[in-house]
Amino acid sequence: MKKSQPEIGLFIPCYVDQFFPQVAIATLELLEKLGCKVSYPLGQTCCGQPLANAGYERDTEGSSRHFLELFKQFDYIVAPSGSCVLHVKEHFPKLSDMEQEQNRVHDRIYELTEFLTDVLKVDSLKGSFPKKVGFHSSCHGLRGLRLASSSEMNVTPFNKAKQLLQNLEGLEWVELSRVDECCGFGGTFSVTEEALSVQMGRDRLQDHQSHQVEIVTGGDMSCLMHLQGIADREGSSLKFMHVAEILNQAIL
Repeated sequence: MKKSQPEIGLFIPCYVDQFFPQVAIATLELLEKLGCKVSYPLGQTCCGQPLANAGYERDTEGSSRHFLELFKQFDYIVAPSGSCVLHVKEHFPKLSDMEQEQNRVHDRIYELTEFLTDVLKVDSLKGSFPKKVGFHSSCHGLRGLRLASSSEMNVTPFNKAKQLLQNLEGLEWVELSRVDECCGFGGTFSVTEEALSVQMGRDRLQDHQSHQVEIVTGGDMSCLMHLQGIADREGSSLKFMHVAEILNQAIL
């Protein structure tokens, strides 16, 4: 018998769970508003990306196995994080005894905006958010998951977050001067190359500030966390919100 409603497993990254739980709540509420049946597996842990980024990908086998066992039964897996989704899809170690589960999860895990546009086929949302919004394209989502077009490629411009946000009443989507430049976070890069990381973040903030942006948004709270930390220390009035927060707040 065909399922009347697909089952979605909500995957919440560690830093969202620990520091930005409001983003997890907004993601859940948004998916439910759009008619999705969502479950949150309580046994979920880190996907292993920090270890892999530090050069210890071989040591993530345990967390990878745990993730596959926990999420393999869902029709779709959705996360408000492009970097963690990319890690699960492309950087899990190959597990010969779980090849079937690994292939299934690879084909069914989606970043939030990708899921809304590509699976739910949402082309516009009705709601109101009267703010000037600047969008930060995170590197993993942009060049790994192809959530938007990269400036170095000769392709028709697209942006899946913009597709969802641009029709909200009152929202002004601000086109930045350097639309897809790295913010400098890069996980462990911000620790090992602190000065360079901070300067890259300042450059990105200046682009938003020069365009009188009120809200900086994006699909990865790790990048927004990095930018917000710099902005707060420098006394900037910029506000930061995940795409899920804006969409959930805007639509009823």
